[in-house]
Amino acid sequence: MNKSFALLLSMAFMLFSTATGTAQEQDSLSESAATALSAKIGELETRQSALERLAAHLPRISGYIQAGYEWSDDVSTFFIKRARLDLQGDISPKIDYRLQVEFAAPKIVDIYFRFRPMRALNVQIGQFKVPFTIENTHYVPLKFEFIEYSMAVARLMGFEDVSGIKATGRDLGAQLYGGFIHRDGYDILSYNIGIFNGEGINAKDRNKSKDLVARLMVRPFSALTLAGYGYWGETGERYAARQRYGGGICYDDGRWIARGEYISGTTGFFEEPAGRYGTFDSMGYYLMAGYWVTPEWLPALRFEQFEGVSGQSAARQTNYTAGVTYRPFKQLRCQLNYTYEQYGGPNPDRNVIKAMLTGIF
Repeated sequence: MNKSFALLLSMAFMLFSTATGTAQEQDSLSESAATALSAKIGELETRQSALERLAAHLPRISGYIQAGYEWSDDVSTFFIKRARLDLQGDISPKIDYRLQVEFAAPKIVDIYFRFRPMRALNVQIGQFKVPFTIENTHYVPLKFEFIEYSMAVARLMGFEDVSGIKATGRDLGAQLYGGFIHRDGYDILSYNIGIFNGEGINAKDRNKSKDLVARLMVRPFSALTLAGYGYWGETGERYAARQRYGGGICYDDGRWIARGEYISGTTGFFEEPAGRYGTFDSMGYYLMAGYWVTPEWLPALRFEQFEGVSGQSAARQTNYTAGVTYRPFKQLRCQLNYTYEQYGGPNPDRNVIKAMLTGIF
């Protein structure tokens, strides 16, 4: 009995030792696997952090395409209005850049750097929108309520300028800008002071003078903007005058939109071959109103008048435009405009219908 008991006790001890050893080995393997897994996770986190830092310095890519159809008393045509690729990025928390290219009529439209050390004083240099009028800078094509910009802005601020410049409202130069009295996400008082070549986009200056632009904007509350602006410049090798003055008011609370601006200007010219120098004055204004009936639908009306030569009825054009914008989702805008064009000169009045689709990416 004693021998049997001793044998059983010995076998039990061997089984216990084996089980204990196995458990210890398993614990050792588990600790090794956990250490390896932890190291792998740390490596992945380091790689992810490096990729995030790299991605933060890569440009953000976006763009849009605008195409449509126009019918009038003497025109029937499809058209491509804009095809833009936009790259924006940050070099540092206070320095950013932008490159925007137009493919419909190939050209660079925006290329600039901005240094933003403080809210009250910032610097922008390159090619960008001239800070003149509210419509030119604050209502870009993806926000604008109509298919065509107002005649006053187009003819006196470089879209189809009476001076002959065609520049989409942009120029090469530099500006200082900033705001004061910050309140709930906006500045009550803001300013822009810039110098430009005065020859339009992608063009060197053809004289030694620089064009000066100044704009002052006041926002008594977030939805209301009052602005005054001036432009003093000379174009071409003969320093032809190009001076512009104006003011405007805009109410935009995200639902109701009402805006009006007045612009006048003096433009110099030379008569060839006599070489006689002269100037003429122009003026124009517009009034518009719109209302987002739903988040998708915006009907809008606009009345505008432009005189290529002030005081001459033959140089006067008056437009009445009714339009609607339908935005079924963020990446698509559908616009339909009807305009009655009334001419003061010998040209017959016209009815113009335009439809345009904007695809955004």
